[in-house]
Amino acid sequence: MIRVLLVDDEEDALNLLEILLGQIGDVKVVGRFVNPVRAIEALDTTPVDAVFLDNQMPGMTGMEAARKIRAIQPQMPIVFTTAYAEYAVEAFEIQSTDYLLKPITMSRLQHAVSRIKQTVSAIRARPDASVRPLIRCMGGFSIRLPHADNQLLPWKTNKEKEVCAFLIHHEGTPADTALIIESIWPGYDVKKAKTYLYTCLSYLRRSLQEHDVPINVDKAGNGFAIRLDGAAADVTAFERMLDDMLSAEEPDERLYDKINGLYKGEYMEGCDYSWALARQETIKAKYIRSLRRMHRLFRKRGRAALAADSLQRVLAIAPDSEADGRELIRLHLEAGNRNEALRVYRQLEQVIRDQLGVALEEETVRLHGQMGWSG
Repeated sequence: MIRVLLVDDEEDALNLLEILLGQIGDVKVVGRFVNPVRAIEALDTTPVDAVFLDNQMPGMTGMEAARKIRAIQPQMPIVFTTAYAEYAVEAFEIQSTDYLLKPITMSRLQHAVSRIKQTVSAIRARPDASVRPLIRCMGGFSIRLPHADNQLLPWKTNKEKEVCAFLIHHEGTPADTALIIESIWPGYDVKKAKTYLYTCLSYLRRSLQEHDVPINVDKAGNGFAIRLDGAAADVTAFERMLDDMLSAEEPDERLYDKINGLYKGEYMEGCDYSWALARQETIKAKYIRSLRRMHRLFRKRGRAALAADSLQRVLAIAPDSEADGRELIRLHLEAGNRNEALRVYRQLEQVIRDQLGVALEEETVRLHGQMGWSG
């Protein structure tokens, strides 16, 4: 049985697609949405194997939604359902599983479902794919439990969580007890802080054992170290891919979707861990450099949609980067997308003028004149 999400701004189209999928069998519709933003949000809480996606929708096109889905789940099979054939090339760039033109015929839908099943079977057959817990450090900090859909390791206290995050931050290198206390309980009485630390370690070890999480906390010299026995941290893979992309003579285009899929936000984002700030800034800088490098590659290869996507991701992280904003405006103007060019300009204007209190650079203002708008 494959679990699918349907996204279309027309209820009649959703009804028809659900009926046809029901006739094929072995397909369960786990969600249907007329709003693509709500559909993307549902991916965080609903187990989904594939997405059927209309392209022409108000607020967000199917292509934009597909790129956001790719960022969340890079291997997710995506099938476009649209009345327009001209988006097929862009759908191919996104590596969609299929592209169905409306009205959808049963034979074409069956073929698409067959391709989805092949992809899903390959994903499910990967060793430990369904049981390996994921240690998430990008966009926060959490540990997903093995043998469970989207369930996270519970924490008895916030400090227990921070101790675990601190040890994972050191990636197996022993952290001295004094360093842990200084980082997590600065200014505390040392004797009391040691008691808090040992209590947190006791909670953590018991919780990992009770939930069969293959992570161990070991005494090491004058401190402690964490041992990942089959568990994997997203930040390790993320940094390795960034380093590969930045060191290669010409970056591997296939890494683009992979790094965007791992990027859920900044390192330990929202956790308020002062000890994580230096690494957070280092990783963010590497990611921005990688996105800019991919933009240049896509530009060189004539892949305008991906070139624009990479710059949009830069601006999402660094909204005050006027040089990147100008380049994105130029891309939209070259493609004839004046509305998108104006949207980027206004966003830049708000950040640079309203938030930073300085004027836009003359080069940026001149681009506004090329848009053909009076206001």
